[in-house]
Amino acid sequence: MRTLDEVLKNNINGLHYGNRVLLPFKADILKAVVENDIIMDFSSQRKEACYNKYDNFTEIYFFEYPNLEEVVTEYETIKLVVVEEGKDIFDFENHRKLALHIKENHKLIIEETNEDILFIE
Repeated sequence: MRTLDEVLKNNINGLHYGNRVLLPFKADILKAVVENDIIMDFSSQRKEACYNKYDNFTEIYFFEYPNLEEVVTEYETIKLVVVEEGKDIFDFENHRKLALHIKENHKLIIEETNEDILFIE
């Protein structure tokens, strides 16, 4: 299993297919921002998004967007707040802000955001 730090350090990409995103590490998703939508509830009662953790990756479905590649343009990103599995979710130092860049051929570039990137708190 890869860690988030390993993924970021080695520029390991994720994948995207339609409304599905695959991250090459395991994490809990606290918040997602797609276009103007802020998603913070991933429970089964909500219909915007859900995520699942598997042995070697995390899978996110964005139900409101049938094809993310058509919505998230070259100059936009999907923003996430995640906590890597095994880390204390209640320690804010473990909350990591990521930007996901949708590229051609199902490629998903993952980077940690800096203070210059607008991120809705």
